[in-house]
Amino acid sequence: MEKFVIDGGVPLSGTVIPAGNKNAALPILAASALTADEVVVRNVPRIRDVEAMLSILEGLGVRVEWRSDHEVALLASDLPAPREIDRRQAEAIRASVLLAGPLLARYGHAQMPPPGGDVIGRRRLDPHLDAFACLGAEIDLSGRDIVLRGRTRAGDVFMDEPSVMATENALMAAALTPGSTVIGNAACEPHVQDLARMLVKMGADIQGIGSNVLTVHGRDELQGCVHEIAPDHIEIGSFMALAGVTGGELRIKDTVPDDLRMIRLVFDRIGLRTDLDGPDVLVPGDQQLIVQRDAGEFTAKVQDGPWPAFPADLTSIVIAMATQSAGQVLIHEWMFENRMIFTDKLVNMGANITLCDPHRAIVYGPTRLRGERLESPDIRAGMAMLIAALCAEGRSEIGNIRQIDRGYERIDERLRELGARIERVSTQPVPA
Repeated sequence: MEKFVIDGGVPLSGTVIPAGNKNAALPILAASALTADEVVVRNVPRIRDVEAMLSILEGLGVRVEWRSDHEVALLASDLPAPREIDRRQAEAIRASVLLAGPLLARYGHAQMPPPGGDVIGRRRLDPHLDAFACLGAEIDLSGRDIVLRGRTRAGDVFMDEPSVMATENALMAAALTPGSTVIGNAACEPHVQDLARMLVKMGADIQGIGSNVLTVHGRDELQGCVHEIAPDHIEIGSFMALAGVTGGELRIKDTVPDDLRMIRLVFDRIGLRTDLDGPDVLVPGDQQLIVQRDAGEFTAKVQDGPWPAFPADLTSIVIAMATQSAGQVLIHEWMFENRMIFTDKLVNMGANITLCDPHRAIVYGPTRLRGERLESPDIRAGMAMLIAALCAEGRSEIGNIRQIDRGYERIDERLRELGARIERVSTQPVPA
């Protein structure tokens, strides 16, 4: 077990190269099971969730070979039977469910233990199962596992909610199903688009990428490909917030500016100005953060939602940033009922936050935060605590940092390069 020890109050300045998108890497790695050919994936983030997904794939019989720090080759030429996912591995990450689509489409059978993941609220599996049923699968929920059987056939899929992972599962299954499948009310986040672009390289014809209606002309066989994962817009947003609350000047290299439009718009309303220099994002230093009130002098409101709305994964980060911005803002996290529970940790640090209900919080700022001992309950809350600790007075300790490591590559090393005073410390007792 390890913890972070942080001495706050230092502006973070310098240049950051963002890692590959975590939420794109997981389905893209799972998609390697769709073909007997080699798949090479570049710009893969070296994070715990990626390692967990690769362990699951290796357990299924996929050959995994790291060819450089961020390039991995996968070969699922012939997965031996039984093709069942190890229960312990499945419980490590929610993304284990992303193998259901590839295994069902390729082999006509998939047995899935219930997936794990962040405890941020109920995350329904119904959209996945509805999509598989529309594609002709027989679904058996009589035991502990979810069992899918039957050869997939092209069909009309309509999501009862724009679930990201369910859309990705439907996309992968439809890509390896001959005929035309239409996926309606589909998620269209940047990571869904990235997966779709990879499936096109593998031989599928996908129309409507970036919209909420996807038409997939599938094939009975897909080929290997080389694909580079796009930069992680959630990590980029996290670094923007880190620079803003500490007063630092930051350049974030080689972003996809279109993926950042809503993030930059919302951050600007919280008082953080950012500029574009080609594909780079510039955060000017020494900004005075002031919340912009809504027209009519009403309290400013930030609400997350399906893309292109403000990303739910940045809700925790914007709460931490709002504690350092003059004014008040209502933050409405309508998607996950447990995501805001961590705000009591920020209150202990001195933040002025009123938790109205599980979905809404009012943040009053700016407040002078002080160092505290904290525990990270999930990836994004852990990053929000890290943001708070880096702008707080005094020393903070953050435990359970495995959660942060699940989504942010070498975060302590990269923060030190920007001037942060942060150390990773073992919490194991020292032998006598």
